[in-house]
Amino acid sequence: MIPVQNLFETHLPVTDLDKSVKFYRDVVGIRLAHVVPARQAAFFWIGLAGNAMLGLWGVGSGPQKMALHTAFGASLADVIAAPSALRSAGITPLDFDGQPTDQPVVFAWMPAASVFFHDPDGHLLEYIAMLPHEPRPEQGIVPWHVWELTHRAPTSEFSQTPR
Repeated sequence: MIPVQNLFETHLPVTDLDKSVKFYRDVVGIRLAHVVPARQAAFFWIGLAGNAMLGLWGVGSGPQKMALHTAFGASLADVIAAPSALRSAGITPLDFDGQPTDQPVVFAWMPAASVFFHDPDGHLLEYIAMLPHEPRPEQGIVPWHVWELTHRAPTSEFSQTPR
């Protein structure tokens, strides 16, 4: 058996390749690496070139659609800022239940902060950042503000530096 170290690439079918290229480049913010017009394909580098790749494949506008899920790792600061940034781009940020949100959710079993949204073809995309805390699976999935309340650094008069 060969040990798998990470996920290198994923591919999504899209109905309008040009529209999707603009979305992933200008809204999601990943770097276009290569386009093969004859095959209706576009490839993006995620992070440094050679690190990870997203492929988009034009499949036309037929009635059969397939929606897939892809999660993009991001910094915690960017995940927290994602709802506002997505709204500025005309995209509705979503929580785990698919409801509009203004804050990330936290998967306490990991733990990781996350914001979901859809691309022009209805694929479910996600920005996710691992958190530096111990997993708390008993908390389930909670809004960011709830996680923050239970994970703030304790402050007290005893923790201050003496004068």
